[in-house]
Amino acid sequence: MGSVDQMTPIIGLTGGIGSGKSTVANLFKKLGASILDADVAARRVVEPGSSGLRDLTEALGEDIVKDDGELDRTRLRQQIFSNPAQREVVEEILHPRIFDMLQKEIAETTAPYIILVVPLLLESDREYPVGRILVVDLPESEQIRRVMARDHMTQPEVEKIIAAQASREERLNRADDVISNIDAASVPEQVERLHESYLQLPKSPDRNVG
Repeated sequence: MGSVDQMTPIIGLTGGIGSGKSTVANLFKKLGASILDADVAARRVVEPGSSGLRDLTEALGEDIVKDDGELDRTRLRQQIFSNPAQREVVEEILHPRIFDMLQKEIAETTAPYIILVVPLLLESDREYPVGRILVVDLPESEQIRRVMARDHMTQPEVEKIIAAQASREERLNRADDVISNIDAASVPEQVERLHESYLQLPKSPDRNVG
């Protein structure tokens, strides 16, 4: 990495599925933070014609690609959660590419601080260079309700995804900062308060989390 990522404060934003990470990230963006998102990077590394998509297809078969050449994310997700071994294969193919892309974006930022959105920050074996961990928190029952409504998934499907992620207790135990999203109306105020504190963070090397 270049000198920027060793100086600009980096906050790792994480939380369970359906917790509201994107909403929180967008609020920080409006306040001037640089937002780097592992999910966005994940989509870019499997664009049609990419080496990531080619390697996935070779490993898992042509049926994970739609007729238009795009990755069939629904089918891939089904395969991953029904076959843990395939999940490991996917992670081995994609995670290094995602990590490298984020590292490059970190080095190029000029914002006062970076919000690095990594849904599986605490589960990953990659060491992300974050100085603080910010968790968007939501009770599991509310996660299930929101994801079922948003993604039209069944409760067992959502529960399987949640089971593959860090527990709520583990996330809270490892958090430096927490935003509660039980009351959505209170989230902007919580973000503004953290924004002011993040502006005061010293420019120093970050600790790795993974």
